[in-house]
Amino acid sequence: MSHRRTSLRTASLTIAAATAALALALAGCDGRGGERADTGKGKDGGPAVIAPGAPGEPARTLSADEAAKAGDDDSPNSADRAYVRMMIEHHRQALVMTALAPDRAGSGKLRRLAERIASGQQPEIDAMEGWLKTNGGGRTGGHEEHGAMPGMATPEQLDALRAAKGADFDRLFLKLMIAHHRGAVTMATDVLGKGNNVRVEEMAGDVIAQQSSEILRMRGLA
Repeated sequence: MSHRRTSLRTASLTIAAATAALALALAGCDGRGGERADTGKGKDGGPAVIAPGAPGEPARTLSADEAAKAGDDDSPNSADRAYVRMMIEHHRQALVMTALAPDRAGSGKLRRLAERIASGQQPEIDAMEGWLKTNGGGRTGGHEEHGAMPGMATPEQLDALRAAKGADFDRLFLKLMIAHHRGAVTMATDVLGKGNNVRVEEMAGDVIAQQSSEILRMRGLA
């Protein structure tokens, strides 16, 4: 997926550069003495590509070479790092909840579902922690980040889950975990629009696919 996305970025920018070159060539033959306008040129005097800036930032004028290089740049940005830090904590809470199921769940189907959730999210935590070490993501677990994460159960809700048993546990677990998964999907969808790193995009895509599927299973048990 990483190679495919890089290739698509490069191809798109190359096409844009070729389009700009064609437009300049046509402008040079518009009947005004065969001279090209100075506008639309990059720093090297060649055709320019207008690259949209990040939210709140102006667009940039790039040469064809600069545009091609920019297509390969998937350096992590602040949105990528914030997402990974928060998703680690989000997944950790899911593991706290699923760890209660073996002793408290009334349904064998729910126990198996909880086991499935845990077996999927622990490897994702490991992968995200590895990504942070490689990409300088910093610490996890800040209270300000907890407050920004959708779907997180409150301490009171977790206490109620710990106190519940049988059918009461099952109902509360499904209610909390469905909300939890929806929050994770929201976070993953958000970083797809704001992040820049291909690996983070892949991890977010996995979260969306897996947790959307699990939401459907949980609705079937609710």
